[in-house]
Amino acid sequence: MTPSALFAAQQHLSRDPVMADIIARAGDLPELLPASDPFAALVRAVLGQQLSVKAAAAIAGRVEAATDFDPARLLALSPDDLRALGLSWAKVRTVRAISGAALGLEDAPTHIDFVHLAGLPDEAVIEALLPLPGIGRWTAEMFLMFSLARPDVFSFGDYVLRLSLAHHYPGQDHAALVQRWSPWRTLAARYLWHARP
Repeated sequence: MTPSALFAAQQHLSRDPVMADIIARAGDLPELLPASDPFAALVRAVLGQQLSVKAAAAIAGRVEAATDFDPARLLALSPDDLRALGLSWAKVRTVRAISGAALGLEDAPTHIDFVHLAGLPDEAVIEALLPLPGIGRWTAEMFLMFSLARPDVFSFGDYVLRLSLAHHYPGQDHAALVQRWSPWRTLAARYLWHARP
């Protein structure tokens, strides 16, 4: 997001007085940039699920050293090899399914063209990812936000966002409120995470 786009987004969100106060207290947030390799970004996202940042980074580092996040090299490792790198059995299944989808294997749950994935509309990206085991709507929305840097995504499946909405906007229609933040709902979500109770 360019500085002028960030300013426009902050101005738009600041029409809401509560959000204006959150923005004033938080200031500018770090810029989100699209990942250069969406496949690797999705694998990293899966590796980081339900782990601390430090633990996720350690596992991702081992996986990268062993495979360079190449789908063929990931599939060349046995499930036990992946377990030895620190993946749970559920994540082994998901990472292998993502790799098979990227390679277009016949037995993959779906085929995903990661080269062109970033060019699809938000809902089309979500629909492409949901057939993968271990990938739910929340993971797909986080991928849109943090890997593809999409500006207008909000995840009602995120517990902290719901908690922050309830804290800052008690008794309000949260769906209608969030809709008014469009087309900058990603930035609004990031401010709500920052201002979580």
